[in-house]
This record gives sequence, structure tokens and C-alpha cells, in this order.
Amino acid sequence: MLQTDSMWRCVCALVLTFPAYSTAVSGVLNSPTNVQLTSTNMDLVLKWDPPAGAPRDLVYTTELILRKPLMDSKPGCVNTSALQCDLTHLVVSIYGRYTGRVKAQLGAQSSAWASSDDFLLDKQTSIGPPNVSLYSNGAKLEVSITDPVFVHSSLREIYYYATYNITYWKKDRMKELKHISGLQQNRVVLHSLDPSTEYCVQVQIIASTAQKPSTPSIVHCARTPSEKEPPWVAVVVALFILAGVLTLVVFVVRHWRSLSHFLCPKYAIPEHFKESLLAPPKSSLYLVMQTSQPVEEFSDQISVVMCSRTEEDGSKKPAEEKR
Repeated sequence: MLQTDSMWRCVCALVLTFPAYSTAVSGVLNSPTNVQLTSTNMDLVLKWDPPAGAPRDLVYTTELILRKPLMDSKPGCVNTSALQCDLTHLVVSIYGRYTGRVKAQLGAQSSAWASSDDFLLDKQTSIGPPNVSLYSNGAKLEVSITDPVFVHSSLREIYYYATYNITYWKKDRMKELKHISGLQQNRVVLHSLDPSTEYCVQVQIIASTAQKPSTPSIVHCARTPSEKEPPWVAVVVALFILAGVLTLVVFVVRHWRSLSHFLCPKYAIPEHFKESLLAPPKSSLYLVMQTSQPVEEFSDQISVVMCSRTEEDGSKKPAEEKR
């Protein structure tokens, strides 16, 4: 009986260890699982899960296969320990159909390739949230929207028709949502809002050929100003200003003489200053100019000789003119 029990134990141990032994002998590893291509704003990333019971020093190698418009494959990450690989730099067409694949490696051992499903980049990429700014403009709120930045091209170049959906509500009444759909302009004014009330706004992009809308934007909130002042307040303010101006004019007219003496005082010049200013200059040059005689001018007589033609022989006949 003891020999029989020991024999069965040996058989069971051999059966349990046979798969691991056969795997080590064959040098074949299990392939990665849950392989998928993901994309946000036109990038391209391959992700996967490690094989069951994978050792810590397991590494991976990836490839990107372009299936449409042309069949081509390009190597991606090599001997990486991460569980994802950025393949954005390998994208050759934003309208292409791609497949990613990955295999596990441990020394000389290598698993079979594990492939993802086909991925249409322009249709399946996730569009990120738009950037939104909210401004208070009188009794209205102005919403400013900016498209997310794409890795390849831009949103408007890839999706010829893209619109905005705006959702807004009073901050304390989230169940009472209001929507504005199909907007193409990136600046929108929200009208008919209650004064002195805080409103919140969220925006989402709907692209023409994308399979799903964009991620909603961050919620932005702003308060509308208080009720506008009634028209009579402006009339009263204008009357006060006019009364002030009239009072100032009357004061200036009644006290003009005093103001003129204050602003433009009259000062008498001392006598010795007057004598020094009216006295003739004592400069030697000035005295010489006053006493000198006019300079006599001389001129010489100049004779000017002019020639004229005769009608018969065409010879020149001098003519003299004196000046």
C-alpha cells in the first residue's frame, strides 16, 4: 500500500509539472492579451496586457501595419518593458486603416504575434475637449470656444463640418439644463439671463464623420451683473452735472475782476530798471557804426559787342553797345 501511494504521488507531480516543462523545452511564450489601438486628437498608441504568469523581465516588440490605402508594416518599439507603445510617428495617412501587433520576448524565447482590430484613424480617434472661456458682458454671458490641438493636421481640416453643442444652467439648478446645438461660430452670446445669477457652461464638439462626440469641456461658471439702473437715474445724474456747470459759470462771471488780478497780476517795474533798459548801448562796435560815413561805391564802364548778319553775304557786322 505504501509503495502504491508513493507511485501515485510521483505520477501526479509529473502531470502537474509537464506543461511548464514542455513550455521551457519548446521555448514558446504565451502571447500578450487585450491588444488594442487607441487614439486621442489623431495620435496612435498600441496597448496590451501581459501574458498570464509573465515573469518580471519580460520585454515586448511591436509593429504597425497599414492596411489601406497600401499594405505596409513598420517596426515600432523594440525590447520595451512598458505595456504600451506610441506609434504616432509611423502614421502615413490620417485616413488610413491600421493594425497594431505585439509579441513577448524572454531571452531567446519569443511568443506569437498578437494583433489588434483594424483601426480607422479619422473615424475612431477620440476628440479632446474644447477650450472654453466665459465672460460677463452687460446682462449677457459671452462664450469663447477654441478647438483642441491635433497631432496631425487640424480639426477643421479633417472634419469639414464640425459644430458646437452648448449646455448651460443656473449653478443651483443643475436639472434645468438649456441647450444650443449646431453652432459653427466660436463666439456665442447667451441672452435672456437672470440678473445677479451664476450660470455654468459646458461645450462639446460634434464632428461630421467621427464615430462619437468630443469629450465635454471643463465646466466654467460666471455671474451676471445686477439689474440695470432705471432711466430716471441717468436723468438725475445729468441734471446734477448741469447745475454744477451753471454754478461754476455764475461764480466766474461775478468774481472775474478778482480772478483776473489773481491769475494775471500787474507788477510795476522799478525806475532804475527802466533807465537801464531805455539807455543807449555803450558798445564800441555800436558807436563806430553810428559815427562812420557811408561807403562810396565805384563802378567801371563795360562795352558789349554784338554781331548781326547782313542780308547779301551773310557776313557778321559788329554792333557796339555801351552801358
